[in-house]
Amino acid sequence: MAISDSTAERECEGTSTSVIPSIQRSQFKYTSCYCEENVYMLCKSLCSAGVATSHGSDLFVVFISNENRQIPLWHQKPSEIEGLVIWDYHKSREKDAQVLVWDLDTMLPFPVPLHQYITDAIRPSLPLYPNFRRLFRVIHGPIFLCSFASDRRHMKSSEGNWIAPPPPYNCITAEDGTVHNLESFVSMSIENINQKMEEALTDVFKLQTGVVIDENKLEDFFMQIL
Repeated sequence: MAISDSTAERECEGTSTSVIPSIQRSQFKYTSCYCEENVYMLCKSLCSAGVATSHGSDLFVVFISNENRQIPLWHQKPSEIEGLVIWDYHKSREKDAQVLVWDLDTMLPFPVPLHQYITDAIRPSLPLYPNFRRLFRVIHGPIFLCSFASDRRHMKSSEGNWIAPPPPYNCITAEDGTVHNLESFVSMSIENINQKMEEALTDVFKLQTGVVIDENKLEDFFMQIL
């Protein structure tokens, strides 16, 4: 997911906007089974459209996974790696502030308020087997856009055939020349959870692979960071 803090001045326009943009899901690039790239391209599009700042400084990307890489989410299209974009929309930090989720794979409204997304798609109050515990890796937008890389090796069989047809554009390469580091974003375990909220709120702006947040602290984390 990506989160956009609209309190930041819109670099492309010079001022912040007070109207949630009307953008259709079909306007974004989408390739089935390539969720991580869909989110990358979504962030790029939000930046170019002026929804986020031009460098994505008000965006946060989130990978949802666990040690078994099997997570339950509701109101979702089938996908191997869950990715979505969350956009925080408000002119100032007032009581009517609203955090919006941009998820190309959800069947909920697009975008959808964070609280509704957590309630309907994540359902944290529903008891789950320990193996299905969801973990959320949050990465600051500019860091993700500069450092993420995928040569799509994970989408090829042992014989070298595509498991699913790849996107029509070139593979994503990081600014430092790295060609593949998807595993560093997807791999996470309970031991990776940032237990101290204050540290997590600071580290997310510094670490290439961001911070890992437990689902019960997810909404609180975003409300504090924005």
